[in-house]
Amino acid sequence: MKPSLPALLICALTAVPTALQAQASVRPPNFVVILGEGAGWNTTPVPMDDTVPASKSDLLQTPALARLANEGMRFTNFYAASARCTPSRAAIFTGKSPAQLHMTFINDGRRRDGDAGADPGLKLIAPAALMELPAGELTIGDVLKRAGYATAHFGKWHVGRVSPSQHGFDENDGPTGNEGPDRNENPNPGEAFGMTERGIAFMAKQAKGGKPFYLQMSHYPGRRGEADARPETYAAVRQRAGANDARRVASAAILEDMASAIGEVLKKLDELGIANNTYVIYTTDHGAQGRNANRPLAGGKGTLLEGGIRVPFIIRGPGIKAGTYSRVPATDVDLLPTIAALARVTAPLPAGLEGGSLIPALAARGPVKRPREELFFHFPHYDEGNDGPVSAVILGHDKLIKNYETGAVHLYDLSKDLAEQHDLAGESPQKAADLDRRLVEYLKTVNAQLPLLNPAYDPSKARPLDERRGGPRKGPGAPP
Repeated sequence: MKPSLPALLICALTAVPTALQAQASVRPPNFVVILGEGAGWNTTPVPMDDTVPASKSDLLQTPALARLANEGMRFTNFYAASARCTPSRAAIFTGKSPAQLHMTFINDGRRRDGDAGADPGLKLIAPAALMELPAGELTIGDVLKRAGYATAHFGKWHVGRVSPSQHGFDENDGPTGNEGPDRNENPNPGEAFGMTERGIAFMAKQAKGGKPFYLQMSHYPGRRGEADARPETYAAVRQRAGANDARRVASAAILEDMASAIGEVLKKLDELGIANNTYVIYTTDHGAQGRNANRPLAGGKGTLLEGGIRVPFIIRGPGIKAGTYSRVPATDVDLLPTIAALARVTAPLPAGLEGGSLIPALAARGPVKRPREELFFHFPHYDEGNDGPVSAVILGHDKLIKNYETGAVHLYDLSKDLAEQHDLAGESPQKAADLDRRLVEYLKTVNAQLPLLNPAYDPSKARPLDERRGGPRKGPGAPP
């Protein structure tokens, strides 16, 4: 009989290093999860992969992120669950994929006129995505709250209009979107530090009361350029950047402000005397915008190329060896089972979890055990930068991307071709067919929504790629 996922978690927990077991036996650990916005794999001052020099930024100066990485473990092959923010956030909260949740886009995928299927310029009709995290889905907040934890979420929620308090987070900023709690079109830099102040106050209160806590701080995007960063930060980055690339400078300045806020969190953990019993996790919701924004990776936000979904992941905490790397592939859906295992949650975890505990990877003891050995990604929408609705599967070093508009599959060996330049589907047709079969089977198992042929499609009116976007856009900035 195949063991259940909770049983697998218990087995994984026995592999935790002695130091972590001893720490956990004294008192439950705390968790601080910091989610960046639209920052790619190469947006930290230290490499995400020690064998890839270009996996770091030569522009950014973010000492707090460098400190976190040097005191913890970096995952070289960590993936956001989606190339867009809402699906990735839902996956972090639930441990389930966007495909299973049917939360595959940032809106329902319909055009301004409300008609998703009448556009003669698009060959396919993308499925209508859910915009509200279903009430029956248990989140990491629910799981830890039931285990006696204090829970909080500050910053960008963006998984519906229902309050985070209804999803297990006692303290929160409400069901915020890109505009923040005050509905400000450019909530940064105020909210970068505002949510940090609220998070620090929450940590101090729980530390004083002796209660374990889970705190998530989800940062907002920058959409207005210079106004999204502190003037002194913007000026310093602009001087350092040399070339007058306003967009690049603004993005870097926003990240540096966020990292400064992270530094305040790390400082407060030290002051409270709880740093040695607190896991701090930093990751982002998807890659940066633009086809060339995530080099050496190809693609960016809106694509299932590596630049759209491979993101930074750093974890520091008791029992984790400082300055180390893990090459174990992992994704957002692994966070809930990992945190539940580290917290020694004994109650059954939600049914349908797709992730697994990362404890074997943290202990350098072996692979992560999940219900399936592959990593799957499902993005059945037209979006900026992509070639139409796609799905992808990664197994070992092999990655297959399936394009629903053309029916073509593309195969890459990520160990030799990180930039996905050499399509091996023609050279290895059996391997491509096997991965395609696995992908189809998975999508069927989770009841994923697929795009449909558009009967109104007119090839003479086909839209250029840069106009094939799945929903309305607001102003000069694209919604993340």
